[in-house]
Amino acid sequence: MARRIDVTGAGGVRLAAWEFGDPPKADPANLVPHQPGPPDGSAPPDGSSPSGQALAGEARHTPGVLLLHGLMGRASHWASTARWLSERHRAVALDQRGHGQSDKPPRTSYTREAYVEDAEAAVEQLGLGPAVLIGHAMGALTAWQLAAKRPDLVRGVVICDMRASALGAASQREWEDWFRAWPMPFATLADVRKWFGEDDPWVERPNPSRGAFYAEVMQESPDGWRPVFEPQHMLESRETWVFDAHWEELAQVRCPTLVVRGLDGELGRAEAQEMVRVLPRGEYAEVADAGHLIHYDQPEAWRAAIEPFLDGVLTSP
Repeated sequence: MARRIDVTGAGGVRLAAWEFGDPPKADPANLVPHQPGPPDGSAPPDGSSPSGQALAGEARHTPGVLLLHGLMGRASHWASTARWLSERHRAVALDQRGHGQSDKPPRTSYTREAYVEDAEAAVEQLGLGPAVLIGHAMGALTAWQLAAKRPDLVRGVVICDMRASALGAASQREWEDWFRAWPMPFATLADVRKWFGEDDPWVERPNPSRGAFYAEVMQESPDGWRPVFEPQHMLESRETWVFDAHWEELAQVRCPTLVVRGLDGELGRAEAQEMVRVLPRGEYAEVADAGHLIHYDQPEAWRAAIEPFLDGVLTSP
């Protein structure tokens, strides 16, 4: 079960947060009206149900975990991870600005500072801190930047397949070309799964889980299936980090941090191990037979890689 709780992010942007597990028991006097989602018919995370109420300033004693998806992702991509986390911890996944059911603000609103402030707002407004932040790709960068900025809010970080090195202008041009290559609109969701799982030039071999991953970020429109995000907003988000290296901020993360890579992912072993060396309290894990979408296409191996780290961090005083 997942219930939506709205968060107010940087600049007043409305963000959809999804708490997994049974709703906490609280005094009804502390309940505030739930804010409904956008009337676009977009689906909530798998297994979710609408909630008529959200909790304001509720005190929870279970350790908090905030899950941050990557570029083009959404909170539902964390459903598998959040379900087992919620058995023992308070697990919340955030639809970041421009993604999922969160607001899609206009241009100039997709800065690194805005993403970090949004995550900061989520931890504070939901009473999660000090929380463990689990981030994939762009979400991992947001996690370690928040940990460097607000160590009081963060007790641990899991970095899933995100590089600290600058990627450069050529990488951004490749992404621009890739977005232009999408055969939109897609006639059916089956076409979405096939293109991203088989026909996409970036796919080296058939990958059904990749097709399913992108099918989750599509919504039906009058002329077919299109993404729930604006591709231009994704490019604007990406260009705020690809030209810079992020080693200095990584070195400022004082809490325990686990760097996880898939053997076929975008983060190479040498760079991952250097990230661990730079981190004051860094640890390393890798997942075999996994690419960039480690948590999504290898959920059991992903759990085995991160659960011992989480048990140590979340149970420590």
